[in-house]
Amino acid sequence: MSKQKPTELAEGRIRNYVGGEWTEISGDDGQDVVDPATGETLSRVQFSTSAEVDEAVERALEGFETWRRTPVEERIQPLFELKGLLEAHHEELGELLVRDHGKTKAEAMGELRRGIENVEVACGIPTTMQGGFLENAAPGIDEVAIRQPLGVFAAITPFNFPGMIPLWFLPYAVACGNAFVLKPSERDPLVPQRLFELLDEAGFPDGVVSLVNGGPDTVDAILEHPDVAGVSFVGSTPIAEHVYETAAKHGKRVQAQGGAKNHIVVSRRADLDFAAEQTVSSAFANAGERCLANPVAVVEDAVYDEFAALVVAEAGDLVVGNGLDEETTMGALVTPEHRRTVEDYVRTGVEEGAELLLDGRAFDVPDEGSFLGPTVFGGVTEDMTIAREEIFGPVLALIRADDFDDALRIQRASDFGNAASLFTRDGAEARRFRREAEAGNLGVNVGTAAPMAFFHFGGRKDSFFGDLHAQGEDMVRFYTDETIYIERWPGSSGE
Repeated sequence: MSKQKPTELAEGRIRNYVGGEWTEISGDDGQDVVDPATGETLSRVQFSTSAEVDEAVERALEGFETWRRTPVEERIQPLFELKGLLEAHHEELGELLVRDHGKTKAEAMGELRRGIENVEVACGIPTTMQGGFLENAAPGIDEVAIRQPLGVFAAITPFNFPGMIPLWFLPYAVACGNAFVLKPSERDPLVPQRLFELLDEAGFPDGVVSLVNGGPDTVDAILEHPDVAGVSFVGSTPIAEHVYETAAKHGKRVQAQGGAKNHIVVSRRADLDFAAEQTVSSAFANAGERCLANPVAVVEDAVYDEFAALVVAEAGDLVVGNGLDEETTMGALVTPEHRRTVEDYVRTGVEEGAELLLDGRAFDVPDEGSFLGPTVFGGVTEDMTIAREEIFGPVLALIRADDFDDALRIQRASDFGNAASLFTRDGAEARRFRREAEAGNLGVNVGTAAPMAFFHFGGRKDSFFGDLHAQGEDMVRFYTDETIYIERWPGSSGE
């Protein structure tokens, strides 16, 4: 095994990081890693075999046995080092993320900032991991709840936030005393690769953090492995269901974040200029490839026409291009195949009778790369495909509601429950929205209801499978179990 960084190795292939060493991947299957904005092949990723998953978990178990007994104050020291390294390499990571995924530089820098915030919160584990204590719980008996790590945890993370989402999980898992295995998306593995170079530099003991690249077979090997205590997942709803069912069947803790079809509700009492600006930002940031995007705007009839005109004007001013260009405000979709899928949804919207107010296919975009401009549909009804299914691209559907009651009903009828936002100047409407909207992340006069790292990332209905969410104190509960310790000393005072 070699201590060389993967960027220094021949042929530019992606490697695994196992037992504190960079290792070659022996699997026959794999795919090229391509810059979505230029079509340039950046690297090649092979898919790890089940034997390589076994090796990673075995080495992680070895690391766990020592790591779990390491004092918590010592366990967070590499996280402090990692935070400093992420800050120092913020610019470099941002540019790599743009080439790896296709988003804009500003979006990439913001994504990494959210990841760093999770590292910061995980450094507070000495406080958040504390259990409870009750003196004289019974005559002469004191009782203590002790949080203890469980072993090896894994995360299977998506292509849309390859820098942030691994940091929803890894810092908390290791701070709690577990070992951790990451299986990142095969579409854009360069940022996770660089992240693990920094993790290596931060000083984690061998085996505590591991990187295993691969495809569906690699995922199943993780889900079925008897020595993996729990699995976290973020991705589409069908795959989230598979992960949840398979991992649970094999006796694991599991949290599986699925897809979304989030709604913005626009009241007749809203500041329409602000609402339109925020709606466009929410729907088209990251080219719509995010589970917190709001691709449906439900607008009260009294202000629908005015709001639609404002949205079309705002979206029409977006500049689509390479995310490294300063003037670009919307980047590329992750692959040409995904662009074609989104274009199919646009055609479906037209066929089902929606009014194409802004056609992203007609935008001036670079010839190379997988670009599609922002698309806005009006006259959308609840039963249309573009109103019900997750498109994961730059398509916004406008639905006309009779009034606020009708708008709230439409939001509640969705099969998904990841997020929703309301724009209003009426406090009574906001209070009702907070009580009655069916989603795990709610915002009022906020375009994207993205929780800070010290709050958990909610999700309900078909958007989440499990009971403990990512981020915040939910992570401490997910990565530990409580032992109840009961103590009595006969003859002591108080008995």
